[in-house]
Amino acid sequence: MSLLAEVTERITTLDDKSKQALLENAELARRGAKWLPTPGAQARAYDCEADILLYGGQGGGGKTDLLLGLAFTAHKRSLIVRRQYADLSALIDRAIEINGTRKGYNGSIPPTLKTDAGHLIEFGGCTHAGDEQHWQGRPHDLLGLEEAAQFLESQARYLMGWVRTIDPNQRTRIVFATNPPLSDEGQWVFEMFRPWVDDAHPNPAKPGELRWYVTDEDGKDQPVDGPEPVRIGEKTLIPLSRTFIPAALKDNPFLAETDYQAKLDALPEPLRSAIRDGNFRAGRRDDPWQLIPSQWIFAAQKRWTQNPPAHAPMCAMGVDVAQGGTDETVIASRYDAWFAPLVAVPGRDTPFGTDVAALIVKHRKGNAAIIIDMGGGYGGAASEHLTANGLKVHGYKGAMASSARTKDRQLAFYNKRAETWWRFREALDPDQPEGSPVALPSDPQLMADLVAPRFEVGTRGIKVEEKEEIVKRLGRSPDRGDAVVMAWSEGATVITHGQIWRQALKTQHRPAVNRGYENKRRH
Repeated sequence: MSLLAEVTERITTLDDKSKQALLENAELARRGAKWLPTPGAQARAYDCEADILLYGGQGGGGKTDLLLGLAFTAHKRSLIVRRQYADLSALIDRAIEINGTRKGYNGSIPPTLKTDAGHLIEFGGCTHAGDEQHWQGRPHDLLGLEEAAQFLESQARYLMGWVRTIDPNQRTRIVFATNPPLSDEGQWVFEMFRPWVDDAHPNPAKPGELRWYVTDEDGKDQPVDGPEPVRIGEKTLIPLSRTFIPAALKDNPFLAETDYQAKLDALPEPLRSAIRDGNFRAGRRDDPWQLIPSQWIFAAQKRWTQNPPAHAPMCAMGVDVAQGGTDETVIASRYDAWFAPLVAVPGRDTPFGTDVAALIVKHRKGNAAIIIDMGGGYGGAASEHLTANGLKVHGYKGAMASSARTKDRQLAFYNKRAETWWRFREALDPDQPEGSPVALPSDPQLMADLVAPRFEVGTRGIKVEEKEEIVKRLGRSPDRGDAVVMAWSEGATVITHGQIWRQALKTQHRPAVNRGYENKRRH
């Protein structure tokens, strides 16, 4: 068979989308384009209409080439960023290879490449929180984050704010090209694209399906029905579309026939599941000094049921207070070891202590213990208002000294914060004789908060990373995790009866031994 006949036969076997992509590539080639997308996932990503695109998943899917190809052929001013400046070298080398010459390249910081067709590509790094601010006021019509899961959410959001153009004929777009996150810093990618990457999402989205979102005054994404402007509070917001297009090694003809697949197969877990398989749920790798193992939290979420066990009334409420600002006031309500879905209200809606107190009274049931974070004095006004109305409040001060010791009596605690977080860790430990009874709602942000703290062991015992340090490292406050841990620190419990607990959870009947509802403390 002649080469022409072979090509013709292959074309006839393509579906309509692949034929269209082939025709578009042929047109680009006719016009002398420096780069062409490969048929399949990369071509679909190149033509994708989403304002914000997540592309990748598996290793070797052509993520770098997609970013550079868009910059060379479809955009006038592009910014392509890696978290570490040192990682830019391979990216720049590939850009020069596509360009065919070093002409137009300037290696001064930040490196730039201007093509003979007038496309400007800037390359940047954001090693430290705050480095993203160097790009303030510098508009680009393409923002590409290579290995986006390595960035802080605050960095990504900030850079997204400068994607714009005054050319009515030039579209703008944001592309997150990445493998699944391997640490808690990148969990925001999972949450931002949860309908596409979380098998447990109640309203899953198909690859390439467009969904629309607006970002409210508190920086929280809100799904909306379509691209039409919507009214949120006192402002009219224009939705942005987003989607996820998965890419696999088989989609990259330049690597598919090499030994790269064998190298991916040889990766240890969880890297193999993340990079070879593109599994966004399995890829996260715990830090050696992470306080609570991720798998313990996943297990607690799997134990969760729609309703609390019948034997258990609400026994405690942990309240993390935000009065104004971008944080949330969070209430975690506990029924024995079962936690209700968290109540999270923007801080702007609870500007005064009376607002926080009213929120607590609204959601409190029975005689549940009220535990309010007094760190920084934010919870003081709410506590005073509740106390004045005859309600007992447990003030939580993490900086206070602790005289307690770990369950095995081997170690002391640096302060009350270390004690309460470690107690919750002990409760989640699956190696207890009766297993862990804790049941947590499936909440990605709660998951991210609970895996965030690190710990160390010093001369004064176990020390847990301070909240301020977590905020500095992650660019956000772990309010939901703190509320849950506070709810565990006070209030009645019957978790010493592990077997009875599980039977009650299974039958939803009130076990006779618990009718007195013992008021036990965990020490």
